[in-house]
Amino acid sequence: MRAKDLLHAARSLRKSPVFLITAVITIALGIGASTAIFSVANAVLLRPLPYKDPGRLVVAGGDMRTRSVFDERMSYENWSDLRKAGIGTVFDDMAAVATFRGINPGADGTPEQVRNAVVTPNFFQVLGAHIIAGRDFEPSDGQPNPPPDPAAAPAQQPPQLPLMAIISYEYWQRRFGGSREIFGHPIQSGTPGSPVIIGALAPGFELEFRASSNVDGNPDMYTALRVNFDNRNRNTYFLRGIGRVKPGISLDRVQEAGENAAAGVRRNFPLYGSGNFHYHIEAMQHHLTAEVRPAILALLGAVIFLLLISCANVANLLLVRMSLRERELAVRAALGGSRARLIQQVLLESLLVAGAGTILGVALAYAGINELIAISPANLPRLEKISIDPIVLGFSIAAGLAAALIFGVVPALRASRPDVMQVLRGAGRNAGLSGGGLRNAVAIVEVALSFILLVGSGLMVRSFIALQKFDLGFDPKNLLTFQLLGGRGGREPQQRAARIRELQTALRDIGGVRELTAASLIPLAGGYSTIRWGKENALADPSKFQAADVQFVQPGFFEAMHTPVLAGRTFTDADNAQDRKYVVIDDVLAAKAFPQESAAGKRILIRARTPEPEWVEILGVVAHQRATSIADPGHEQLYFTDGFIGFGSTNRWILRTSGDPAALAPTVRDAIRKVDPGILVNELQPMSVWVERAQAGTRFELLLIGVFAAAAAILASVGLYGVLATFVRQRTAEIGLRMAMGAGPSDIFGLVVGQGLRLSAMGIGVGLIAAAGLTRAMTSMLVGVKPTDPLTFGAIIVFFFAIAALACWIPAVRAAALDPTVALRDE
Repeated sequence: MRAKDLLHAARSLRKSPVFLITAVITIALGIGASTAIFSVANAVLLRPLPYKDPGRLVVAGGDMRTRSVFDERMSYENWSDLRKAGIGTVFDDMAAVATFRGINPGADGTPEQVRNAVVTPNFFQVLGAHIIAGRDFEPSDGQPNPPPDPAAAPAQQPPQLPLMAIISYEYWQRRFGGSREIFGHPIQSGTPGSPVIIGALAPGFELEFRASSNVDGNPDMYTALRVNFDNRNRNTYFLRGIGRVKPGISLDRVQEAGENAAAGVRRNFPLYGSGNFHYHIEAMQHHLTAEVRPAILALLGAVIFLLLISCANVANLLLVRMSLRERELAVRAALGGSRARLIQQVLLESLLVAGAGTILGVALAYAGINELIAISPANLPRLEKISIDPIVLGFSIAAGLAAALIFGVVPALRASRPDVMQVLRGAGRNAGLSGGGLRNAVAIVEVALSFILLVGSGLMVRSFIALQKFDLGFDPKNLLTFQLLGGRGGREPQQRAARIRELQTALRDIGGVRELTAASLIPLAGGYSTIRWGKENALADPSKFQAADVQFVQPGFFEAMHTPVLAGRTFTDADNAQDRKYVVIDDVLAAKAFPQESAAGKRILIRARTPEPEWVEILGVVAHQRATSIADPGHEQLYFTDGFIGFGSTNRWILRTSGDPAALAPTVRDAIRKVDPGILVNELQPMSVWVERAQAGTRFELLLIGVFAAAAAILASVGLYGVLATFVRQRTAEIGLRMAMGAGPSDIFGLVVGQGLRLSAMGIGVGLIAAAGLTRAMTSMLVGVKPTDPLTFGAIIVFFFAIAALACWIPAVRAAALDPTVALRDE
């Protein structure tokens, strides 16, 4: 290839500006969309975890299979058993982490939210994290505190060991200005029990867990875990385990070691035996991306379809262009131009079009990535890493080259074999318009691919509509939610109860507040814990215990949430005490425990406050609330009062207002500040924000697939229009002859439209067969609709025929308006 060949190709393209602009924009759409989605796939699925030898890291949790509890956090005791079983055989080491939120005084003394983590002392060694200042944890930092002396007075009890903490680089800079003088000192001077800061992490360290793991990705402070091994605490689940697998050990070997350890737990502890306990072990990279991988792969498949449609469209344009240039190519062949030279020239033009389209497509992707991040759901990990890096650029260049080959090779091969004598002998323009069969085939492929994308988009629309129709179990309108952290708590239950009453009084005095309540969690926010419940037969057979989500609430919770009460009654202020063994259950648990009879007034066994089961009376039955997802109903639910466990667990507040809840936010802050300036008000937002967040994943997928499908439909209709316009041009003489022999405009109109609809029908037939199989890959993305939903398929068939009819309209109108005398004279 010589420079003058490139110049010749560029000059040739410059002579056809309409073709050039259309082709470049078409390819840019395909390249831009595929580059943007690949940047997401690269950041989320392909990029290695930012730890030492990330391929050797696994995440461990626990399953109680007979109770349908999977990948639950572990107790320290269960984690310790797995670590002991695996160290030296399958693990180099194993660590654990749990995260929570608290407050510390900020630089100006006002309360500041701090993201906390507790970790085993070996945590940073297992992950290979770098301590940039100070020191790492040592085994002694996790030494358990001495046990209390039952015979000694409180003042003579053994002193508690200090908590040791390592802070993130970002918190070190933000709170302490990077000062090294803080190392070796408590984070809050003069405050008993305040953690001692011993080191700071290198910049950018984060915990990469999937959203449902309830692990905060960016803790400000990591505290070494001091805990006694005590089987009485085996049912306290709060840790996520991380193991570093020994080199050369397969995941199957690790799973086998986990099964052996779990068998010991099941054998030694009947509760775990009856629950069919197993360790849940996954490669860390797989664990992080498992929830979002199907959706991302489906979106990647959709943009590849869009890119193929773009290529088919440009291929059709090139076929028409090559047909119009057959005389030029025939002359060059007659003058000695070899077939290889003709192919090279056409491919060079294709490469130039693809190159320009790739550059424009990357620019479009760069502009679109910020929009992608803005609309991405909260469960999409590693959002901040989505960018056009060298790998993404390499993908774009490869896609551009592939596109050039896809849409350039067939036209090039066809253009390299002109029938020289036939072309040079032809006088009319029909001589250069052969090859209609190939263009028809390309149009059919476009229609088929577009139909598949439209079906996918239709299924997502049905899913989104289904989400709106699900009963949440409460009314989200006019609800203001917030979390309260810190402030005056008090060590005694009655002190905490008095503080809650003080807050209730201050909030009720706000104009516009109709009802208020508080709970340990709010619906759709996630974070629910499970406890076990059973009937009398569970006393003799622990396998009869089942799992349920537990929630602690203030009296008035169901009234403020507008949750329907189906039987019995709900809590009153008199029920809000430790000695009142009452529970409210949802209709799902009621149907399981007492089918065909009322559950109100019955008793069930629970394991909540003590290792041994205790009887509680069912006060009432309420409608099931969606706890973590609109699409997934989750487990059955149990509700206890805040007083049942000693007050202080209900730090999530909910106000029902008479108007816009967001308008009351400043007034609520002021009212709480007057009660206690040390309280931090967190996540002050309407309940509608939580509902929108729960819909975000489906909305994200719907929006992207919808955009791709719309672009595909437009490209397919343009391609169909091009084929029909060429059909009219190619058969001008025939049309003129038909009209001269008595055919009317409606007959000609029908001829052209019929041709277009026949091509569309063949494309839809191919797409229908392909879509029936390919849409099954969308199963995890769909809500309330099957991937082969006949209503969706039928609606898209009708819709696509309407698009095809519009694409046929202009060529058909032009054909019907031809003057037969002019048409025959031109030919």
